[in-house]
Amino acid sequence: MERTQKYANRLSAMIQSETVSTPNQTDISKFYAFHTLLKREFPLLFSTCKVEDFSGSLVLRWQGKASENPVCFMNHMDVVEATGNWRYPPFQGEIAEGKLWGRGALDTKGGLFAMLQSAEELIKEGFIPAQDIYFVSTRTEEVGGAHAQIIVEEFLKRNIRFSFVLDEGGMIVTEPMKGAQGNYAMVGVGEKGYANIKFTARGKGGHASAPGKNTPLVRLGCFMAAVEKRSPFQTYLSPTVSETFSVIGKGMKKGPVKFLLTHNRAFRSILKRVMPAVSPQGAAMLRTTLAFTMASGSNGANVLPEEAYVIADMRYSHHQGLEGSVAAVKKVAEKYGVETEVLNPGVSSSLTDYASPAFALVSEGIQKVFPQTAIVPYLMTAASDSRFFSALSDSCLRFSPFVIDNAQLGSVHGADENVNVDNLAPAVDFYKFVMQTFS
Repeated sequence: MERTQKYANRLSAMIQSETVSTPNQTDISKFYAFHTLLKREFPLLFSTCKVEDFSGSLVLRWQGKASENPVCFMNHMDVVEATGNWRYPPFQGEIAEGKLWGRGALDTKGGLFAMLQSAEELIKEGFIPAQDIYFVSTRTEEVGGAHAQIIVEEFLKRNIRFSFVLDEGGMIVTEPMKGAQGNYAMVGVGEKGYANIKFTARGKGGHASAPGKNTPLVRLGCFMAAVEKRSPFQTYLSPTVSETFSVIGKGMKKGPVKFLLTHNRAFRSILKRVMPAVSPQGAAMLRTTLAFTMASGSNGANVLPEEAYVIADMRYSHHQGLEGSVAAVKKVAEKYGVETEVLNPGVSSSLTDYASPAFALVSEGIQKVFPQTAIVPYLMTAASDSRFFSALSDSCLRFSPFVIDNAQLGSVHGADENVNVDNLAPAVDFYKFVMQTFS
């Protein structure tokens, strides 16, 4: 109980130090205030490690007995804005109802705390890691990850490669798909690429009192409806996603969904058709997705636009990639006289083998600290800083050691973000196990 309270107070202080990031941020003084807080809360770690500052992002190197095969642990320090109605103020770090409330509790100051606290305790115990350990915490993860890319480029110049990287990612959930029973540790072995695509339709414009047919907005509407009605992207059941469905299926009660998931390779054609109804998240692992998020037309209610556009968020699959995915949707756009432009191509990252030693180590740590938990390799549909680190390691994993319910999962980037305080000690124990066990 005393340990839990100490941990909760420390994380509360981290949440109270507001670190909202915004695009093109110039005043970064609050991030340096956060650095000061970290140095105060984790004095042994900061005095033991070599500390590097990348314009407000931090890299710490804890020297081990050898430096040939270092490992890297990551959790970003920046958070998104805290809009909406909150039960407790988002930057107060309130400890109530058995939970710690505030922006960043799960994404990812909770993970950052557990990562640094574990190292602080190991240093106090006199532990020296087998290999160098790097800790990376950026201030730009929520706004595109520019600093992660800068750090990777610097590491490449130094010829640094990691035996494995462990970043934020999936957590321990009780029902990853409806009907699944028990606890499931969702360990991300990769993530889809992320791109922004602009679709533009042009016309003659004019007064809205005498509209012609197929004006720009109408063509854009028809195009979007066509994409939503029939996806132009290739569906593929990869070995990773097959394993995801198989492990989750084993935890379900008898029924057609259980049978389909546990025999997914034999019935993949049926699975591809029914998965959107079974689990939208599961369906997103099978192919590229496109979500229309922004739009613009004319500046007047009585004016036909000469140009109108929509912008879409594309999460492209490994099997089709950016080029293939853009080509597929461009073919549909051309039918409606709509132009396609890639605004931001994103970063393509590799998949980690779920039979790798790194995955086995993380799985062992999960089972030791969270017994009777099924380990699920899965493909993340969201983006993390670790996508850049594929250039430095063949084993990039994404897992945050917290047990959460559906409400907590929904609070990430939403209102009332919180973490159970009794999760903090197990999270620290998980990181300590991994740091002590790798070789």
